[in-house]
Amino acid sequence: MMPVFRRVPFVVFFLAIVMATVPVVAQEGPLEATPPKGVTPEEIITHFAAREKLFKEAREHYTYRQDIKVQTRDGDTVTGEFHEVFDVLYDDKGHRIENVVFAPQSSLEQGGLSLDEGDVQDFRNRLPFVLTTEEVPEYNILYVGQQAEDQLHCYVFDIAPKQIVGKKRYFQGRIWVDDQDFQIVKTYGQAVPEIKDTKKKGKEEHLYPKFTTWRQQVDNQYWFPTYTRADDTLQFNTGDIHIREIVKYEDYKRFGSNVRILYNGQEVPKADQKNQTPPPDQNPNPDQKKPQ
Repeated sequence: MMPVFRRVPFVVFFLAIVMATVPVVAQEGPLEATPPKGVTPEEIITHFAAREKLFKEAREHYTYRQDIKVQTRDGDTVTGEFHEVFDVLYDDKGHRIENVVFAPQSSLEQGGLSLDEGDVQDFRNRLPFVLTTEEVPEYNILYVGQQAEDQLHCYVFDIAPKQIVGKKRYFQGRIWVDDQDFQIVKTYGQAVPEIKDTKKKGKEEHLYPKFTTWRQQVDNQYWFPTYTRADDTLQFNTGDIHIREIVKYEDYKRFGSNVRILYNGQEVPKADQKNQTPPPDQNPNPDQKKPQ
């Protein structure tokens, strides 16, 4: 997020991301620092990275609606808000199109905030974080144990970029990998790098909140992101800013395409499009999950 220029000798900017007024609920078990059985952490990484590549390719053939809300808050008072709803569509050549269906005038500047290019990237790429085979070498990935998420049993890994290259943005935090499908079902962390003015010289600061993203199974095959929330306090030189965010991804539908999706050299069969009901191990109501 970019700062709003004020009548002070330095620049302030704030990032904000909004959550729902009803708290998200979760059934989360204790983290057990036990090694996996019958498989090594390295093999798990290989499995889920391959599945992530499949997921990334498959999601490019689905339309969906994305609802983004960003707020700055002072206690229970909303001091500024950004809200945008758009449909992600594709033309006949497979090019992504965003059709805005709701975008009232933003009041974020009243709360001292404006969105920067990093925020836009986060909404598109970092919140629905994907870690494919090609991207694995860019990260340090540490196995930390096993944990239950709702009725799923997951392997848990901490990840961080090995180095920051140019202006590229990365994810740093924790991921949960389902031990049956070897797919990421939850992420917690933040986008990096941040820019901090440690010497208080009026330098532009770019800080980003920690967020949690939950995924849900679509078409009985792919674990797509469906809900992201953040509730964080960013510590700027000019003062702390409380931000809240909620991002929803809804109404996934596969659109007609002649493109074949391959996994391990074989084409993935199309799921029954009439069966859109999530399995019982993932409650589709995010209000029945609990954040990290």
